[in-house]
Amino acid sequence: MIAALAGRRIDAPASAPPRFPLANVPLVRARLAERFAHDRPDTLVCSAACGADLLALDVAGAMGVRRRIVLPFHPGQFRDTSVVDRPGDWGPRFDRVIADVQRAGDLVLLGLPESEQSAYEATNRAILSEAEALASPAPARDRLALIVWDGGSRGAGDLTEQFLNEARARGWDTREVSSLAAAGPAEAGHDEDAD
Repeated sequence: MIAALAGRRIDAPASAPPRFPLANVPLVRARLAERFAHDRPDTLVCSAACGADLLALDVAGAMGVRRRIVLPFHPGQFRDTSVVDRPGDWGPRFDRVIADVQRAGDLVLLGLPESEQSAYEATNRAILSEAEALASPAPARDRLALIVWDGGSRGAGDLTEQFLNEARARGWDTREVSSLAAAGPAEAGHDEDAD
């Protein structure tokens, strides 16, 4: 099984409403570990932003799951704009994971312009396409999209919601992992698709 993942970054200071508070990192890590143990993916494909991405990459690495990272541009630029700009000790974790994945030949750089929001939208599509290429010719049921979020749309431009919608449009099974303290459907024992 191939898993593709997208989700919330850690909230900026004084974010309202909360989407992924820094205090929830241990809880979300545990939820991801449970999800991985249940679904048993062979490979995880995602980006490497602070929050959902880096936690999933840590969990996957600890479980011996192959990790493929897709970044819109050079890792140094991505680190500055999507990793160390939020609370928490994400920089060293990013550096370690990127080095490990690069050594394994599983770092994909898209070479997109940093200044455009469309670079992140294109990265979401590329994550799913990379996962599909790795899964081929396996049937679509062997492709799982994991969405780590608060369950609510931020409106137009919500990249996590766009990822969820794109995965569904491609016929992927989807699972949601809550980034908030209250358990969502995935943690409440439901295992059906999020559709």
